[in-house]
Amino acid sequence: MVKKYLALLGFVFIVFIPTQIVKSETNSEAEEMYVTTEDIILDIIFPTIDKRVIKEYGGDNFFDWQLKRIIGISYNDNHSYDVTVRIEIPPKKLNVNVKEDLVKVRISPSCDSDKINKQKCNHGFNIEILEYKHLSK
Repeated sequence: MVKKYLALLGFVFIVFIPTQIVKSETNSEAEEMYVTTEDIILDIIFPTIDKRVIKEYGGDNFFDWQLKRIIGISYNDNHSYDVTVRIEIPPKKLNVNVKEDLVKVRISPSCDSDKINKQKCNHGFNIEILEYKHLSK
């Protein structure tokens, strides 16, 4: 009698165990995403430049300027970086040319680390526009 119950229990395990195996699927969306250094820098300086472009050209927050390219990045001894970028401002009217501007931005990361010289670096995180030039007229 016990053998019949053990055989029945064994049969139930054989039937139901393989149906509970979960097959995994791969998701390759993360592999398709590619981020460059320019993308990271643009994400950091975008809000500051956006405010300045709106101030220079007027308009609302829906102003559509675009980064054309990074001209240069220089490191300062007080642990800050000067980033010079060229931007394009599309015309508001159809028959007007695209305007180009040159913006120099200083990115000052926080000096919280003990590995940084505190005599030269004594600032918190800050982003400021050092220079703004209109290249096209």
